[in-house]
Amino acid sequence: MPLLTRIRGPRDLDRLSLEELNQLAEEVRSFLVEAVSKTGGHLGPNLGVVELTIALHRVFDSPRDKVLWDTGHQSYVHKLLTGRQDFSKLKMKGGLSGYPSQAESEHDVIENSHASTVLGWADGIAKANQIMDRDDHVVAVIGDGALTGGMAWEALNNIADAKDRPLVIVVNDNERSYAPTIGGLANHLATLRTTDGYERFLARTKEVLERTPVVGQTLYDTLHGAKKGLKDFIAPQGMFEDLGLKYVGPIDGHDLEALESALAKAKRFGGPVIVHCLTEKGRGYQPALQDEADRFHAVGKIHPDTGLPIKTSGADWTSVFGDEMVELGKEREDIVAITAAMLQPVGLEKFAKRFPDRVYDVGIAEQHGAVSAAGLATGGVHPVFAVYATFLNRAFDQVLMDVALHKCGVTFVLDRAGVTGTDGASHNGMWDMSILQVVPGLRLAAPRDADQVRAQLREAVAVDDAPTVVRFSKGAVGPAVPAVGRVGGMDVLREPATDRPDVLLVSVGALAPMCLEIAGLLDKQGISATVVDPRWVKPVDEAMAPLAERHRVVVTVEDNSRVGGVGSAIAQALRDAGVDVPLRDFGIPPRFLDHATRAEILAEIGLTAPDIARQVTGLVAKLDGRYERAAVDAVDSVDAVDAVDSVESVRD
Repeated sequence: MPLLTRIRGPRDLDRLSLEELNQLAEEVRSFLVEAVSKTGGHLGPNLGVVELTIALHRVFDSPRDKVLWDTGHQSYVHKLLTGRQDFSKLKMKGGLSGYPSQAESEHDVIENSHASTVLGWADGIAKANQIMDRDDHVVAVIGDGALTGGMAWEALNNIADAKDRPLVIVVNDNERSYAPTIGGLANHLATLRTTDGYERFLARTKEVLERTPVVGQTLYDTLHGAKKGLKDFIAPQGMFEDLGLKYVGPIDGHDLEALESALAKAKRFGGPVIVHCLTEKGRGYQPALQDEADRFHAVGKIHPDTGLPIKTSGADWTSVFGDEMVELGKEREDIVAITAAMLQPVGLEKFAKRFPDRVYDVGIAEQHGAVSAAGLATGGVHPVFAVYATFLNRAFDQVLMDVALHKCGVTFVLDRAGVTGTDGASHNGMWDMSILQVVPGLRLAAPRDADQVRAQLREAVAVDDAPTVVRFSKGAVGPAVPAVGRVGGMDVLREPATDRPDVLLVSVGALAPMCLEIAGLLDKQGISATVVDPRWVKPVDEAMAPLAERHRVVVTVEDNSRVGGVGSAIAQALRDAGVDVPLRDFGIPPRFLDHATRAEILAEIGLTAPDIARQVTGLVAKLDGRYERAAVDAVDSVDAVDAVDSVESVRD
């Protein structure tokens, strides 16, 4: 009977021998490859933390002790060890989330799938434990990549301030170029540094030497410097201990005995401790180890034996952007690119290979990336900062106060905009068009197809006195949606046969095919519709108000929150222009969306062609009812001829 099937909770690990634990680790890796290859998901990171997760649950008592995962994409092993072994619907509707989920288990304390936040969480929970006089332990697992985020260092500064507040920080260091510095001497020094007696000895030594006339302080400084130099030579601990944090490691992150020993020492210490673990991303799976790009960080459905994708789709939005960036780079030497530790996912890999000196990876530091972009623009170049739409939320203040206020020509390219689906609540890019509406001078483009990605990216980088934004969806890009005309700067996608159409349908971005479908359904109900694509949704085109005035009702459809989105901006523009036409905005409701496919989520929130067409039909019917009531009232007060004129007046 496989060992994994006998694990229903962390305490089931206690009765296993070291040999059995190592066998369990291999079973977990085999399970992950088999399961994730069928569903897709974060494979490489989880293969790297198998032994570390086992050791954490052996040493600490979850859920009483709080084990917190930064980003959370490496929590699959944690799920397996806490009783969740049905991965058949991983990241699918009704199945397991790809991140920690409070709804799934009491062992999942936080659901943070934005990086660099876990240390702030840990600091707060540890403070609460101290106030409430609880002896629970707090363990924060953070990757070396997430330590590039400024929030992590802000938290470390606060954590180090309380020497007697228990908190264990596990640094999961899977940097492949890092040479493991492990062995008996490092482990022995770690034991000394986390022993209370050793700390008391150092304190007494300092006290005695400082009382020694003339040479005491000099001698202490010399000894302290020598000790510091020796420790820094053996292990990269200096910057942590300079903050006042005790350091254990580096530890082989795949040696269960070493891991348990180090974690147990940290647990006993009684103050903040860093446990530095060296792990191998993709460990145990050869296709992942051979993937130089990211060690199978995230995969779709793959053949488990080869790691090759089961099927390939057509061009996606990201690759269209990436190819156009290369063309722009050839034409303009002043074009540079910025990424926040996501060179390949945001499509900048080809640009980096062609122009390696014109790409800047700032790490998981979107705030710094935005300010640095402002500096680059001020220096005379045009930066293109490519980032997931959901992650630009983190840099809003910098977009507002550094880029926009200073009128810097910076282009932000937002990948994964709108409903992304399977990665869950935090990864839907559903806030950008609302948040950015308040930024003065900013211009925001929502391309509807690949041709428009290329065209609007070029229009964006031509602006040198204000921030520009180009946002597009996740996944495959559909066929081109041609325009049949142009009004102002807006593309007309469908023109009705009448001079006095019923509905002005404003289509935003990738929803253009759906809006054309809506217009077709309305036409079957005898309702005429004009379909326009604003292309640039901020600012609202000056031609929008006069165009709206020629219709009975305006309907906006966007893949963004309805609160403060494009629909709201157009409604305000119509009010400002004195155009009193009813407007109905369709978009994402103001709530967090559970993980499911994009199509399932759109259906759940009513953002489909049949749902919208049905509601617009009802809206037009109400308007027709209003006209009929006006006719009845007119007949009661004037003769029939005048009544007809009165009704026509109402319609006009």
